[in-house]
Amino acid sequence: MRIPGRSRTGTEPVTARSALGLRLLLSVLYLPVFIAGTVLFALWAARAEPGDSPSADSLTKVAWICAALALLGAVDLAIVLTRRRNERGRRRGR
Repeated sequence: MRIPGRSRTGTEPVTARSALGLRLLLSVLYLPVFIAGTVLFALWAARAEPGDSPSADSLTKVAWICAALALLGAVDLAIVLTRRRNERGRRRGR
């Protein structure tokens, strides 16, 4: 598929496609893991007392990192599903 106004500049094959199946698998597997990590680390941080190791601040930072990765996974999942839906629509329209 040629995008109007853009010429090929690389050496990739004309029929090159991204690994949507792999991205879908990784998103489906790791999204629940990062959501669970966010919840667990946030609860652990909430129950941490002064002087505990790891500290509540450290646990909060890890919870935020897990939340960011969960958000990234959710966005990637939405993109992959949209691209797969569009790809199926193009095949039917041929």
